[in-house]
Amino acid sequence: MLALIMAGGEGSRLGMGEKPLVNICGRPMVSYVIDAFLAADHEVVVVASHRTPFTKNWCRAQGLTIYDAKGLGYVEDINAAAADLEEEGKPLFTCVSDLPCLAVDIIADIEAAWRRSGLPACSTWVPHDLCLEHGCRTHYTEVINGVPACPAGINILTASREEGIPEEEVQVLLHDRRLAFNINTREELALVQRYLCGKHQG
Repeated sequence: MLALIMAGGEGSRLGMGEKPLVNICGRPMVSYVIDAFLAADHEVVVVASHRTPFTKNWCRAQGLTIYDAKGLGYVEDINAAAADLEEEGKPLFTCVSDLPCLAVDIIADIEAAWRRSGLPACSTWVPHDLCLEHGCRTHYTEVINGVPACPAGINILTASREEGIPEEEVQVLLHDRRLAFNINTREELALVQRYLCGKHQG
């Protein structure tokens, strides 16, 4: 399945330049997301824009496929990339570039839940309490299966040429602390560095 890694935004809340390239344990943050999808045997395309020129350069140096979006917004860039890159009716993953703890088993669980549902789309959620427990701030919550939850930033949609028509989706709630580490502040970056760097050194 095609996996669009969204790396075209400014990342202004973090205030450290282009967020996909922020260093975590000696590696750009986006590399963790890319490696997880490649290890899960998905085809990766990095969706960048004029707002992230250094990210585009890094991707070229790694031999990665880049989609040059207009940088109009997260949803707008997803819609444009999906329409241009995938055949209508074909499913694809979309994922933020600031989810460095993403792993093959998480991707597999999401895909399995989506396939069981038989629906064209899937959104992934993590319990709000789990985010707070690990010191991560949240800016949006919704009640999923009776649990206040936050969007995890990884979804599945079905490519369509018709914009603005919402797809029926299954909402998958995963009680996995790795999905709580969605990096928007320096405090959250420090938390994930302690988690990942210690893990890699061990």
